Amino acid sequence: MTRTDAGLRRGLGLRDAVVVGLGSMIGAGVFSAPGPAARAAGSGLLAALAVAAVVAYCNAMSSARLAARYPASGGTYVYGRERLGPFWGHLAGWAFVVGKTASCAAMALTVGTYVWPGQAHAVAVAAVVALTAVNYGGIQKAAWLTRLIVAVVLAVLAAAVVTCLASGRADAGRLDAGLSSEAGGVLQAAGLLFFAFAGYARIATLGEEVRDPARTIPRAVPLALGIVLVVYACVAVALLAVLGADGLGRAAAPLADAVRAAGAPGLVPVVRAGAAVAALGSLLALILGVSRTTLAMARDGHLPGALAAVHPRFRVPHRAETAVGAVVAVLAATVDVRGAIGFSSFGVLVYYAVANASAWTLSPAPLSRVVPAVGLLGCATLACALPAASAAVGAGVLAVGAAAYGVRRWRAARRGA
Repeated sequence: MTRTDAGLRRGLGLRDAVVVGLGSMIGAGVFSAPGPAARAAGSGLLAALAVAAVVAYCNAMSSARLAARYPASGGTYVYGRERLGPFWGHLAGWAFVVGKTASCAAMALTVGTYVWPGQAHAVAVAAVVALTAVNYGGIQKAAWLTRLIVAVVLAVLAAAVVTCLASGRADAGRLDAGLSSEAGGVLQAAGLLFFAFAGYARIATLGEEVRDPARTIPRAVPLALGIVLVVYACVAVALLAVLGADGLGRAAAPLADAVRAAGAPGLVPVVRAGAAVAALGSLLALILGVSRTTLAMARDGHLPGALAAVHPRFRVPHRAETAVGAVVAVLAATVDVRGAIGFSSFGVLVYYAVANASAWTLSPAPLSRVVPAVGLLGCATLACALPAASAAVGAGVLAVGAAAYGVRRWRAARRGA
C-alpha cells in the first residue's frame, strides 16, 4: 500500500534519539522490576542483570544495523518483512502492538496509583489524553518533554542511590555474585529485567523521524543502552546493600522501602513522585513506538488503511496516535491490567528474536553473525524461562495474530481467484 500523505518529519538528532531511548528504558520498571527479579533469582540478581544486559546488547546491535539499512517507521515489523517475509514481519508487529498497548495502560495506571490512588483510573485516562496530545503536536515536542522527564528521574535515582549507599544500613556483605543461585531462577529474573531494557527499540521504530539515520541510530542505541545499564547496576547494588536479596524480594516498592530503611523517610515522597514521572516518560515513549508500528502495518494493509495517514502540518501519524491513545484510555479506564501483562515480556522477546533472525541475513560472514546468533539464542532461552502462565498467554496472543494473518491472506487469494 502506498503512503497516503507526506512522509514524517526528520527532526531527531543524536541527543534526542538517545533521550527517547532513555525515556523508554528508565521508566517505572526501575522502581518495581528489581522486586520480582529478586524473588526469582535471590542473591543472583546481579548475575541476572548481567545476562539481561548481554541479550539486550546483542538485540540492540542487531536493531541498529537493521535500522541503518531500513530507516523507516515500524522497527522489527519492517525488518522482518524485508528480510524474512511478510508473515514474520506481521508476527513481530502484532506482538509489539498488542503487548505494548497493554503496557501503555499499565504505565498509565501506575501514574494514577502514585498520583491519586483513590482515582487511579481517572488520572490514568487524563495522562493518556495529555501525552497523546503532546505526541500529536510533533516529535520535537515529545522529545523535549521526554528530556525533562529523564532529567527528573535520573536526579531522583541518584539521590536514592547515594542515600542508600551512604547510610549505616548499607552492607557490602549482602552483595553476592549469585553463583550459588539456581540457573532457572537467574534466567527467569533476566527475562523480567530484560523487559526494562527493551525500550531502546523506540529509537529504531522512530527511524523515519531521525536525521541521518544510517549514522545516528547505530550510535544512539548502544549509547542509551550503556547509560541505562550503569543506572540499573547502581540501583541494584544500592537495593541489595540495604535490603538484601530476601528483603528486596518482599518489597512492593523497592526504592521507597530502601530509602526508608536507610533512615531517610523524608525522601520517600520524592521517590514516589519520581516513579510517577518515570511512568509518564515510559507512557510517552510507548505511545510513540506503538503508533509508528501501527502506521507501518497500516501502510501494508495489516491494519485499516486510514491509520496510515500523516498529518500535513505536524507530519506525525495522527490517526494512528489517536487510535492508540483511545484504546489505551479505554483500557486504563475499565481494566486493571497491571497484573495481566506478563505476556508482554514474552511478546518483546519474540519481537527481538525476529530482529536477530533478520540481522543474521544481512551478511554471510561468520563473525558478523555472532551477535545476532547470541541474541536469538538469548531471546529463546529467556522466553522459555518466563513463568508458564506468561508464556502461555503470550503464545495465545501470537496465535491469534497468526490466525488473523492467515485469514487475511485467504481472503486476498479468494478475491484474486
